[in-house]
Amino acid sequence: MKKQFNISLQNRKILRSILKNIPHNMLMTIPEGYRNNLWWNIAHIVATQQILLYRFSSLPTRMEEEWVDLYKKGTKPGSEIETLDVDHLCEILINTANWAEEDYNKGLFRDYQEYTTSTKVTLSSAE
Repeated sequence: MKKQFNISLQNRKILRSILKNIPHNMLMTIPEGYRNNLWWNIAHIVATQQILLYRFSSLPTRMEEEWVDLYKKGTKPGSEIETLDVDHLCEILINTANWAEEDYNKGLFRDYQEYTTSTKVTLSSAE
């Protein structure tokens, strides 16, 4: 799993760069024909990881449950974000990746609730 965690961390560093370098108005723009913007999609990655690893292992998420619920599957962009929100998302992109690896190495994701995704992939463990 070390390789998978490294890939995840590198992808999140790229996403953090996008958050820091794309103008605010572009982060918030929902392209025609789409339901979500860049901001929501990046936040959704964090929320989904927290749900798939922690909630499906019957553990509390490593970040605010309310925040996870704002960006989980089935939600859509809400109110305008602030610069502090961007800074927070940049921080949690990296922190949650690191925490997931640490918690996996501690063996915390044992009791995993099986889940079939919308693309018909069945997840039966954190691996």
